[in-house]
Amino acid sequence: MPVDRPEWNDFFIELQQVVEDDALPSVNTIKGAGGTAFAVLVASVLSLRTRDDVTLRSTKRLLEIADTPQKLLQHSAEEIEKRIYPVGFYRMKAKHLLGISSILVEKYKGQVPNTYDDLISLPGVGPKAANLILSVAFGLDALSVDTHVHRIVNRMGWVATPSPETTEVELKKIAPREHWNLINGAFVQFGQKICLPASPRCSECPFTDWCPKKSVLHSR
Repeated sequence: MPVDRPEWNDFFIELQQVVEDDALPSVNTIKGAGGTAFAVLVASVLSLRTRDDVTLRSTKRLLEIADTPQKLLQHSAEEIEKRIYPVGFYRMKAKHLLGISSILVEKYKGQVPNTYDDLISLPGVGPKAANLILSVAFGLDALSVDTHVHRIVNRMGWVATPSPETTEVELKKIAPREHWNLINGAFVQFGQKICLPASPRCSECPFTDWCPKKSVLHSR
């Protein structure tokens, strides 16, 4: 007999219990180690289409020589590329970081802005990164939807959306606002551990009794 899907609050409490002992995503790790808003911004930009472990190592290497936008501008694109390699699109991201740093120095006195509109205007900062910076760096209520969040909430039937952008809109309608800035970290951990993109570990998932497993062709 099918089991009804739980209320969002109950589901999220259990989700956090599932991932509580796992390593935090790279951006959260950088913040937890005392990272500034600029450090979180750098990690957020580098994380696009890059594995978490690679993002973390590359971010740390870059911050060793450039932990402020002023210091980053003292280095060439080639130097930055060497520091952040092998993140995805490392050449483009090096240019974006230089452009961001220039804007931060010229327009924001070297500080990272804390509004969505200002962040989204920075080169290389999309909706996911902007919301992640607001959430992790500033502790604001912001819902960052990456591929993990998008995949999992669609797979579980919470939403039926074609893109992370539309998932963000629909998820905001059902997820309590007090959870918004925790969702990304928890879902990333869950997506890396159990609800994998291909062949998810459904036999280890505490939600398997009610999850419809939409678009899952093979599982373990």
